[in-house]
Amino acid sequence: MTDSRALMEQAERQCRQRGVRFTPIRQRVLQMIAEHQGGLKAYDLLDRLTTEHASARPPTVYRTLEFLIDQGLVHRIESLNAYVACPCPEHAHGFQMLICRDCGRVEELHLDDINTQLAGRAHELGFSVQRQTIELLGCCHDCRQAANA
Repeated sequence: MTDSRALMEQAERQCRQRGVRFTPIRQRVLQMIAEHQGGLKAYDLLDRLTTEHASARPPTVYRTLEFLIDQGLVHRIESLNAYVACPCPEHAHGFQMLICRDCGRVEELHLDDINTQLAGRAHELGFSVQRQTIELLGCCHDCRQAANA
């Protein structure tokens, strides 16, 4: 789980520096994602949000998620169709995710050598990469220990 208070402070600073609005809805959605263990699906976010904002609708959530992704504050877990807070939004480079299939925990990695190799090979082939998603699904240390106990 991400330190939600530190993440919120970083997000506010980053949005202010970039001159983009960090509205209360955007703040609340980011906070919900940051406080959740593992990824949250858009409709789970909508359900939680409608308890606080009765007027919240799917387009509100999807636009908010798009904004948070564009700002590097949230990542989409493609294989789960879920969203997780980025623990280091100040970094603007590629990442990889380790996803525990048992507890849903997500760890973000920054193995720059992998990103460099992929970008170099894509360039050699004349390929323009628009988005990169590297997800490794498995079982975290805690879940493996619990299963062996």
